[in-house]
Amino acid sequence: MGHLRQEVEPREADLDPKALARLDQHFAHLVDDGRLPGFLVSVSRHGRVAHLTTYGRRDREAGLPVETDTLWRMYSMTKPVTSVAALMLMEEGRLRLDDPVADFIPSFAEPRVYVEGSGPDTRTRPAAGPILVRHLLTQTSGLTFGFYHTHPVDALYREAGLESSVPAGADLAETCEVYAGLPLQFEPGTQWNYSVATNVLSRVIEVASGHDLDVFLAERIFGPLGMKDAGFCVTDEQAGRLAELYGEDEDGGISPIVGLPLHGRPRCVSGSGGMVSTAHDYHRFMEMLRRRGELDGTRLLKPATVDLMVSNHLPGNADRRTFGSPAHQEPSNAGLGFGLGVSVVVDPEITQSPAGQGAYGWSGVASTTFWVDPENDVTVQFLTQVRPTSSHSIFRELKRLVQESVLN
Repeated sequence: MGHLRQEVEPREADLDPKALARLDQHFAHLVDDGRLPGFLVSVSRHGRVAHLTTYGRRDREAGLPVETDTLWRMYSMTKPVTSVAALMLMEEGRLRLDDPVADFIPSFAEPRVYVEGSGPDTRTRPAAGPILVRHLLTQTSGLTFGFYHTHPVDALYREAGLESSVPAGADLAETCEVYAGLPLQFEPGTQWNYSVATNVLSRVIEVASGHDLDVFLAERIFGPLGMKDAGFCVTDEQAGRLAELYGEDEDGGISPIVGLPLHGRPRCVSGSGGMVSTAHDYHRFMEMLRRRGELDGTRLLKPATVDLMVSNHLPGNADRRTFGSPAHQEPSNAGLGFGLGVSVVVDPEITQSPAGQGAYGWSGVASTTFWVDPENDVTVQFLTQVRPTSSHSIFRELKRLVQESVLN
C-alpha cells in the first residue's frame, strides 16, 4: 500500500498558503456541519505535492479517520483510466478510433435511432452510420443512462433493468448485448450525452486485447505505475481502509448507504465506474497524464496520444452545453468540451468552475474529482464518499479556491 505525502511547502511551488488554508476551512466546515463525513484533498504543482489535507472520518459511525492510505470508490473517475487502456491498444494497432464498435461486438452492427413514441409504441429507424470507437470515447454514441428521466429512450433503459446501468446478475458481455438491443437517442456523433458508452468501450478493450478488463488494467496500467491498491474489489487486508459510502438526505445531512459489492471480483467489471483506489495510486495516474504518458521511466502512451486525449473533440470546438443533448444544455457545461474520456476547458471565461485553458479531468458520483491544469502546471484531487441527491457546489468551490492559490 502507498501513502500520499506532501513533498514541498506551498510557497516553494508558487502556491499561496493562505488561500489553501481557506480551502481547508471551507471543506472542514462542511464536515463539521454534517454535510460530508470527511475528505482528502491534494494540490500538486510542477509535479510535487505542495498541499495535502485529510479531515474528518472515512467511517463516521465507527469513528475511523480519513488517512492518506484510505481506499475510495472512484466511480466515474474510472473512465479516464479505461480510456487510457483503449488508447494503448490504439497505439499497438489493435483498434482504431474510426473502427465500428460492431467489429468487436457484432450485436451493434445495425443500430437503430429513436424517432417518436414511448414504451411499446416507440418508433425507430436505421442509423445513418455505425457507432465508432471514437464515439464511445467522446460520449457522442447515442447511448444514454436510465436514470436521466428526460427522454423516452431513458425509460426503455429502465424497462430493460438498466436503472443502475447493469442488469442484475449480468457480466460485461451480457450487459453490452442489452445495450445493443435498445435504440439510440440520436445519430452517432451528432450530440454529446454522458452514457453507458465506457462500459461498451470496456468490452471493446476485452475483445481487442484478449484479456478481461480488470486483468488488462492490472497488468498494463496499475502494475507499471505502482498503483498497488487500485482494482475492482478489496482484499481482506484492504477492507479496513475502505471509506464508508454515504447518501445525501433531503435536509442536507448524510446517511450510510449500500455501496458497490467490493468483496470478491464483481461479475460485471465496469470500466465506467467500478474502480477503487487510494489518493497515492490515483496521483500516480494523474502524474502520468501530466507528464504526457510517462512516469518514473515507465511510458504508457506517446506524448502525442495524450495530447489527442486531452484535446476537445466536439465539432467546431463546441462546448457540452451547445453540443449536448437536452439533459446537458445547462450552465454548468458552458465552456467545457470533451476529449477522449475527459472533460476539457475550452473557454475559461464562461466556465462556472474556474481553471486554466485546456485543463482536463473528470469526477465521480460519490463527489470525487480530479483535474490537471497544464497552463498552471497544477494537479488536484478531492476524495470523499457522498452521493448527492442533486447537483451541489463542491466542485465549483474547490476549483475557485485552488485557482485563488496559484501565484504565478
